[in-house]
Amino acid sequence: MPKIVFLTPTVPALRAEMLGFLPSGFEIAFAQKNEKSCHRELLKDADYVFLGATYLDNDLMESAPQLKMIQKWGIGVDKIDIEAARSRGIPVAITNGANAVQVAEHAILLMLATLRRLTYAQKSFAAGQWINAELRTTCFQLSEKTVGLFGFGNIAKQVAKQLSGFHAQVLYYSRQRMTDDEERHYNVQYVDINTLFSQSDILSLHAPLSAATFEIVNQKTLSLMKPSSIIINTARGELINEKDLVHAIHEKHIFGAGLDVFVSEPPDMNNPLFTLDNVVVTPHAAASVKEVVTRVIMHGLKNIALFEQGFALDEADWVVRPKSY
Repeated sequence: MPKIVFLTPTVPALRAEMLGFLPSGFEIAFAQKNEKSCHRELLKDADYVFLGATYLDNDLMESAPQLKMIQKWGIGVDKIDIEAARSRGIPVAITNGANAVQVAEHAILLMLATLRRLTYAQKSFAAGQWINAELRTTCFQLSEKTVGLFGFGNIAKQVAKQLSGFHAQVLYYSRQRMTDDEERHYNVQYVDINTLFSQSDILSLHAPLSAATFEIVNQKTLSLMKPSSIIINTARGELINEKDLVHAIHEKHIFGAGLDVFVSEPPDMNNPLFTLDNVVVTPHAAASVKEVVTRVIMHGLKNIALFEQGFALDEADWVVRPKSY
């Protein structure tokens, strides 16, 4: 019986849901701790790995001699040693598009919350302060703002669609520019990266982590931005140099930030970002809604079942393709 190992520790409700959708003829085991010793033990007889925000390096792959495929929860594969998987002939799949709408919703949420200083307003209210008059002169609207999207994959496309109701001007920068027809469809304008930083009232990050995107938000790029601008990050924490961001907000070089992801997760609670009034934070929860959990579980388990049976997966799900394809 093929064995699936879910390598990321999770809550009982999610384990129960996975068991409910487990394909016939499979068994599944769950990691109880996010520790290598626990992972090695589970991987000894694993045929498939399903994982979220857990590192899977060459050393751990060595512990899984019969591993057939790695299935990622979501789309980010920066915690998987892709080159090691490729050299070992282990295919890697994602759940492409399964959470794009929900992450886009969260990006919009962070835009609104940051512009309206929601964290500061709530803390003040809880402390018995009525700051109504102050907020009138220190908050901004989203409507008719210029929003810059760094990266233009499935999530950024959904952000562009959702922004249409706010009558925003949407700029984007991506390694690969879309066709004129696609740009008209999404009502977006392509610009170079310096223009994206300098013209955006709101800069929203939607690129994967890579050598090219690591700390793309830094002292140099922050210096291009407007004092009234904000940064939104629902992608990967490492896209931002956090010290440079703290300095930029503290010195009022930019207005604030809405962050769902951090360089270290869970982050150090003494991180100076968390002391700033104009920073809104959430715990890497952009895709954490019930509908997405069910969709991703079904998507990932279906991919595993299809692969086991020798059927093709959606081409968009492959990061490392099987050699036989």
